[in-house]
Amino acid sequence: MAIGSPTLTDEPLVHDEKQGLRRSMEARHLVMIAMGGVIGSGLFLSSGYTIAQAGPLGAIIAYLLGAVVVYMVMACLGELAVAYPVSGAFHIYAARSIGPATGFATAWLYWLCWAVALGSEFTAAGLLMQRWFPGVDVWIWCLVFAAVLFTLNAISSRVFGESEFWFALIKVAAVIGLIVLGGAALLGFHPLAENGYPFLGENLNTPQGLFPNGITGVLVTTLAVFYAFSGSELIGVAAGETANPAVNIPKAMRTTVIRLMIFFVGAIAVIAGTVPYAETSLEQSPFVTVFAQLGIPYAADIMNFVIITALLSAGNCGLFSCARMLFSLADEGQAPKALQKLTKRGIPLLALCVSMLGGLASLISSVVAPTTVYLVLVSVAGFATVGVWMSITAAHFFHRRNFLREGGDTASLPYRAPLFPLLPIAAFILCVISLIGIGFDPTQATALYFGIPFVAACYAYFHFKHGRGKKTPKQQEDSQPQKISAP
Repeated sequence: MAIGSPTLTDEPLVHDEKQGLRRSMEARHLVMIAMGGVIGSGLFLSSGYTIAQAGPLGAIIAYLLGAVVVYMVMACLGELAVAYPVSGAFHIYAARSIGPATGFATAWLYWLCWAVALGSEFTAAGLLMQRWFPGVDVWIWCLVFAAVLFTLNAISSRVFGESEFWFALIKVAAVIGLIVLGGAALLGFHPLAENGYPFLGENLNTPQGLFPNGITGVLVTTLAVFYAFSGSELIGVAAGETANPAVNIPKAMRTTVIRLMIFFVGAIAVIAGTVPYAETSLEQSPFVTVFAQLGIPYAADIMNFVIITALLSAGNCGLFSCARMLFSLADEGQAPKALQKLTKRGIPLLALCVSMLGGLASLISSVVAPTTVYLVLVSVAGFATVGVWMSITAAHFFHRRNFLREGGDTASLPYRAPLFPLLPIAAFILCVISLIGIGFDPTQATALYFGIPFVAACYAYFHFKHGRGKKTPKQQEDSQPQKISAP
């Protein structure tokens, strides 16, 4: 069987059980992990800036386009995650289907992305705590939050899954509340609102027209929207610790995509229809503005709590992702073997500690050198999101092509992405266009200046260490997808 061709038998998947990772997470955990990784400051804090750039209608269109791209990437990811249900799987997909050097670069890009995110999430949460505890330094809250998340991840993968389920549930409840209450108010039901409330569609046409900054404003915003949807791919990272992956992974993929489309597009539609275009900015969460206009008491305090929860949820997912990526790299022979060691509960504790240190390092750099080191790291992290998506779609294209060349029957696949090869090609092209577009936005162009050299350095190091096109010993031993049972 060629590389990239899934083998379906009645044998249970045992690969990760031998390594010690526990398959203890169900579909509901996967859904909430993905939701927790996606719904964060990008929606709660930055959505006002999106509306200010693209206009109310333009922001809705941008999020619709983002949702379409997410669907494409998740469809590709679903097929790969079932074929390769291993922990920290992104670089496995790329290494098996494209090449080991691409897998190596993908892994370190994604690890760095979340390591940087950890520091920024801790910092933001600590700053928000100043509202209630102005006398406590931000760094103290950062250490408290870091200790809590480390403990949740160090106990077991199921404890992580359960904690993330409840973290994400709070955020989801806030988004649903915004959509239901805000939507009802736009239809005329707003008994607590003291001032006049806009009617459905009234705010969409600004004084400068439907698109105040032209189509360019919408396109530039679409690039940022891609980043806002980042985190949905976390299902692939957790695949190695998922019970019955052939059933639970596809189920989680479908559920996640549908919910993200409803939550993101629905929330943006309500915000765009409620908050006057001239008042949108980064200075205040649009969620606070909407709830305040509805007349809900203590709206600012409620949303402050929700946003802190959102930040901790994203950090929780990020720490999990970092640790599994290092574990997987060590398992492939591309990182020190010590990172592969597991506790009795199946937790890669050393990889978890290194990831936490990486997060704390980015936290320190954000304070000591905010305009130099931290700017570089954040730029690379933003570049990494689209880079990983490109890796997923390309890996799916080559994976399915190899499968068909070997005479495989797509009807035998437990999950298959639709519209092959159009879907992975279209998704890849859209991601490339987004990276090209970054160059026309001065605030995002830094991602290219540092991201491309970082990827080039990863390729150069791999070829220097392992030789051009050479597989590591682990890749030579395990070059085919895992055996799974069709549902």
